[in-house]
Amino acid sequence: MSGETFHTIGDLARRTGLSVKTIRYYADSGVVPPTDRSPAGYRRYGTAAVARLELVRTLRDLGLDLATIRRVVDHEVPLHEVAAAHAEALAVQIRVLRLRQAVLTVAGRRGSGPAEVDELHRLAQLTTRERGQLVTDFLDSVFAGLGDQPAYPGVIVSMTPELPDDPSTEQVEAWLELAELCRDPEFRARMRRLTRQHAADHDVPGLPRPDAVAVVRDAVAPALAAGLDPTSPDADPLVAAVTSRYANLHAHSDEADLRRRLLDRLVLANDPRRDRYLDLLAVVNGWSTGDATAPAVDWFIRALRHRMPEPAR
Repeated sequence: MSGETFHTIGDLARRTGLSVKTIRYYADSGVVPPTDRSPAGYRRYGTAAVARLELVRTLRDLGLDLATIRRVVDHEVPLHEVAAAHAEALAVQIRVLRLRQAVLTVAGRRGSGPAEVDELHRLAQLTTRERGQLVTDFLDSVFAGLGDQPAYPGVIVSMTPELPDDPSTEQVEAWLELAELCRDPEFRARMRRLTRQHAADHDVPGLPRPDAVAVVRDAVAPALAAGLDPTSPDADPLVAAVTSRYANLHAHSDEADLRRRLLDRLVLANDPRRDRYLDLLAVVNGWSTGDATAPAVDWFIRALRHRMPEPAR
């Protein structure tokens, strides 16, 4: 006799943590056949069979089916090829699960009904081409007639969301909300008006210049941090400085009509959906999220309105 040590099914069960029933099933399926039988006819397993069983257990834990495992342990197919193929299959399943998780998370957060859940699921299932077309339609609508001006092609690119091939759940959630914004006719119309105003402000010779929102955001930040009341006389110098800078940048005199023009631009821009679009865009594209402009714009609108002359009666 050889000096090889043999193990009973009970030994293997204690050693591997598998049940006796499972080991018998593997043996009957030919995946881990017994090495030998005792004089009484009981199955016995040698060292090679033990190692084979441990590999089978590992591959089953990783989700491989028994037929594929048998081909691996019988050396009909290399393990690394099976591992690579299975990893890719799992990657596809993970992407699908992320989409489902995002849809259910958004639906649960909103308290969505059947129709909205169905629409969220449809948006999550869009192909790369379909997503691109939805965004292109939105941006074409917003920037219609401006795309041939030198500054705007770059702006359009910077406002284009591109969901990666392997997005996180957060990116999918952001895409769902952003896609809804892109399809919202009222949001499209508001953004279109905002770009027209932006273009009008920049229809002056010279180098590129900041728009009204950028001027206000930069100037008002210290006042916000200090908790300055926009209606306080202490805010007068800041309001004067902002309106004066806006006048110099856009070739207007610092008069009541200029303040009205500036107020109109800020009121239109003071839409929380504008900031929300930019925040969602950053999440989808994996960018850092910028500071919200709404608090500064809201502060300055209150300050400007407080100093506007009462309309004549």
